[in-house]
Amino acid sequence: MKLAFVFPGQGSQSVGMMAGFENNAAVQKVFASAELALGQNLWDLVAQGPDTELARTVNTQPIMLTADVAIYEAYRAAGGKHPEWVAGHSLGEYAALVAAGVMSFADAV
Repeated sequence: MKLAFVFPGQGSQSVGMMAGFENNAAVQKVFASAELALGQNLWDLVAQGPDTELARTVNTQPIMLTADVAIYEAYRAAGGKHPEWVAGHSLGEYAALVAAGVMSFADAV
């Protein structure tokens, strides 16, 4: 069986969307990498909001990219198979490029 991943883009965000991944090492590593690259704590904004700040494009885009890559990395760390195909909707294309190994996460974020 072949596997494909499709990554969502801007508009899929919501406060609390990463609930349940607080203690996942792969997820936290990706969020820490984004924080280092951007100088901004994305985790707190995802976890606590407010919605108005999360919905601002300047916040939404790095948050969605980081969340997409973080979930993908958690899946891979849990033994998930590398997909044969990746795609993304709008901003999700950057996460697809990272998952495909075409672009580093640091460059994408």
